Amino acid sequence: MSLASTRDAVPLTTAARFSQVELDARFFQGLADPSRVRILELLLEGEKNVSELVDLTGLAQNRVSTHLGCLRNCGFVTTRKEGRFVYYQLTDPRVRKLLRLARQVITENAAQILACRVVG
Repeated sequence: MSLASTRDAVPLTTAARFSQVELDARFFQGLADPSRVRILELLLEGEKNVSELVDLTGLAQNRVSTHLGCLRNCGFVTTRKEGRFVYYQLTDPRVRKLLRLARQVITENAAQILACRVVG
């Protein structure tokens, strides 16, 4: 099991309602927003709280919180509470590898990605 707590895990009966392809697509939808990708990139540098992410992204606090909620629900980030602050960190070190691999594929295919009329 990943570092995510078992209380955050989707019950097997719920997961069984989706095909593997549908689950894969939902996983990647978690990365389908530039703000969420930027937040993940910032968390690659180390854990941060909402205020730090607001300052670094220039987004409104409610938008950062919404994106963090999505990333948490998708299993990309976890939280740690310290006093009145909640710190976000990557759930799984493989996210770093995933983002690096994606960046390599994107770099090699940037022209085709930009030309795609179906996505974006």
